[in-house]
Amino acid sequence: MKVSFITLGCDKNTVDSERYLAQLADRGAEFADDAAQADVIVINTCGFIDAAKKESIDAIVEAGRMKTDGRAQAVVAVGCMVQRHKAELEAELPEVDLFLGAAEMDRLIPELAARGLIDDVPEPHPGVRLFTGQLPHIRYLKISEGCDHGCAFCAIPLMRGKHRSFALDEVVREAQLLEAQGAREVNLVAQDLAHYGRDRRDGVQLPQLLEAVVRETSLPWIRMLYLYSAGLTPELLALMAREPRILPYLDMPIQHASDPVLARMRRPERRQTILDRVARIRDVVPDVAIRTTCIVGFPGETDEDFAHLLAFLEEIQFDRVGAFTYSAQEGTRAAELDDDVPESLKQERLERLNELQRLITAERYEARVGRTVRAMVDRVNADGTVQGRTIWQADDIDGVTWLSGDAAPGTLVDVVIDDVDEYDFRATVAGLVSAPPRPSTRRPLPMAAATIGSFGR
Repeated sequence: MKVSFITLGCDKNTVDSERYLAQLADRGAEFADDAAQADVIVINTCGFIDAAKKESIDAIVEAGRMKTDGRAQAVVAVGCMVQRHKAELEAELPEVDLFLGAAEMDRLIPELAARGLIDDVPEPHPGVRLFTGQLPHIRYLKISEGCDHGCAFCAIPLMRGKHRSFALDEVVREAQLLEAQGAREVNLVAQDLAHYGRDRRDGVQLPQLLEAVVRETSLPWIRMLYLYSAGLTPELLALMAREPRILPYLDMPIQHASDPVLARMRRPERRQTILDRVARIRDVVPDVAIRTTCIVGFPGETDEDFAHLLAFLEEIQFDRVGAFTYSAQEGTRAAELDDDVPESLKQERLERLNELQRLITAERYEARVGRTVRAMVDRVNADGTVQGRTIWQADDIDGVTWLSGDAAPGTLVDVVIDDVDEYDFRATVAGLVSAPPRPSTRRPLPMAAATIGSFGR
């Protein structure tokens, strides 16, 4: 059987899809990159905001058309949106053969086997992850599941449950496997990386995990995505400062900068706390790039609140900001508040914030012109242009660096930044640091199929 996974939402969903594809391959299934060529189509849904839910429903409906008019024999919807709205989806989408919420994913293999779509008995296991993307040198590594933060606007704990850290040896073995599969950059992901290990009470937290990954792999780039500023301990910052393989990059959500709004959001930080922590980060890791996210139009947000947010962004000078308008999510505390900011005003505020941040980013990027910095080559396009990213640019969210010079994807190079074009750099290759490794011909590092199921539990 050929199986296609359509993965929507965050990079954590990508990790989940790759894990379950490995288990399906373990039972004789083949991965189909084109859903139209698949016998089974699995949609891994996102339920974070309304736009994500619509995208998930559209993907399910399209998969249903492929079942009616094409080759597909079964359509399966899994993940976060199903976890929240399973009963409604079952009633409205009869073309779907199986719905499994994020907490039910361990039933995927038995359910498909019971329908005769995959083999009952596993063959030798192909590895904990089956790569599905386009750039095998960029991979994501989820180190924990769920979230203990009580942010009023967020439904993640309702979909993913309480925070659970994965065992250190499991995370390290998975990092080793990704390296054996050709990874050159591994992005650590979780709802809050800084919470890693607190629930296990074995003395291992994020700094110890990073040290173990550095020690037990040769991965040249290790990037941290999404952690709260409260977890940026002196030990973690000192490790970032002294270890060049841990990139000077932080994805640190603040959501707002007006204390009354932060209080209604039930966020753990306040304006001055964020300012102090960012100052400390930049003092210890001077070349760090800091990305954040903000919500505009939260219930009760006044013109004064929004003005405080803009003034804060101008003062603190983040490298990048991802912003979106508030939308109420069923079951959250914020959904009980009066959504009193008109949509038109939300959009106006979003545009103003994005325009301000565009200027801030341009100014910060312009200051880097003339510098020599390390970059990863990502792809050589059909027209011969070479595309990469500097240490300050995470994949898919921070723009790209257009390179003058020849280098293969996965190559690390030193480049001189020549110019800035909106959110992109233009640079000249100054020297080769390391070529990409040859694809491994050895079997992936051993990890029993049963071990995979322990991730996320």
